[in-house]
This record gives sequence, C-alpha cells and structure tokens, in this order.
Amino acid sequence: MSSDQTLQDSPFRSEPTVRDEAPQFVLPLVVRIERAAPPARTDALETAARAVLVILSDERSLGGGEWARAMRDWQDARIRKVVRRARGAEWRRAGALPGITVTGKSAEVRVFPPVPLDGWPKDLARLQVSGTDLEDPEPPVEADRTAPVLWLNPDLEMSAGKAMAQAGHGAQLAWWALPDEERAAWRDAGFPLAVRTAPPFRWRELTTSGLPLVRDAGFTEIAPGSCTVVADHPALRGD
Repeated sequence: MSSDQTLQDSPFRSEPTVRDEAPQFVLPLVVRIERAAPPARTDALETAARAVLVILSDERSLGGGEWARAMRDWQDARIRKVVRRARGAEWRRAGALPGITVTGKSAEVRVFPPVPLDGWPKDLARLQVSGTDLEDPEPPVEADRTAPVLWLNPDLEMSAGKAMAQAGHGAQLAWWALPDEERAAWRDAGFPLAVRTAPPFRWRELTTSGLPLVRDAGFTEIAPGSCTVVADHPALRGD
C-alpha cells in the first residue's frame, strides 16, 4: 500500500471499494475515564495509538496466533476503530475479556481483537461512545521529531474518542509502511510517539510530503474524505 493512500482499495476511501465487499470488523478500544481522575487528552491519544501498535505486533495477532484470523479479516476490510469509555466495574469487566491494556502517564487504554460490526461482546457493547471529551491540564510540550509524530489536522474539531481512533489509524499506516527492521526497532523501543496538532502553516506541507495520510471514511463526526492525521515517522521522511 502506498504511503499517500491513493490505491483503489485504501481503507479510508469514502466511495465503495473492494474492501466494502469483505465482511466488516471493528477494533474496539476502551479508555478508562474515572470521574475523579480523567486522563489528559494528549496522553489518551498517544496511549491509544500505542495500543494499536501493540496489538498489531503481538504474537497472538501473527501467523497462527489465536487472534490472527480476526486481525487478517479486519485488515482486509475497512480498518475501523471504535473508542468507548469505562470506569469502575465497567472497566473491571472489560479487563476480564481477552485484550491488552496499555498504560500512559495518566491514561489506560485496553485494546481488543477485532469483532464483527454487529457482534460486540455484551460487556463492550453496553459501554458509551459519547462522553470521551478530555482536556490537557497544560499545553503539550513540543514534539521530539527524532521520534514518530502523529500530526492532527488543525482545522478539524474532534472529540477525544474520535481523535484517539484517528491517531490509531495514523500509527497503523506508519506500521504498514515501515520495513521489517524499522518495525522491530520501533517495537523494541516500546513504540515511542507523540500526537500533536500541526501548526496551520505546516499542515499543507505535511499532507503533500508523501508521508502516510489518513483520510477519514466519514462514518462519524467529520465529512468523508477529510484529512485527519499525517504519520511522521523518521524512517519514512524524505529528508
């Protein structure tokens, strides 16, 4: 798949493609949001992106692993991701299901193997999608460009849940675009990355740079075809 996502079977094209003919799956992510101690927004976005990378590289997702078939079926169709929120007993029930919990500075995100669009486990299906609006107590520090940066479109307003899914898309496209040795190095380093809103003056430059670009399919919140994220991995830069 090309990094600019111009192939006919791109998972983010808004018009029908061969991916729409395949059975559709979704990758569930659940973010822990306790009333007394919600996570910082940027940390939640970064933790969700790392969670996607962790499950993509997990041995259970590869070869003959127990999640491998579901992962292949999901990636053969639209790579949908849905973020839901949980707290207290809801979070504990979600934690009992097969999946992986990834922890950031203040955020906890649990990612689960893909499920059919209409086949969510009941303990995940009952969780709310809305209510994932989060804030940063302080402005994020400037991103270290020696590590991957997922740049968000400065012209779009997205809920934290939507932005978490989009950051996950960007991380996944970067993963797909990397050669095996760069994937291994990123994984072995613990998937360092930053998620930042791009400066408006840099956004056009980023979207024409040849780096992996997410164009949203328009299922929720924003218009189909909107550019949401550019995945700026050092190994993929032309400089």
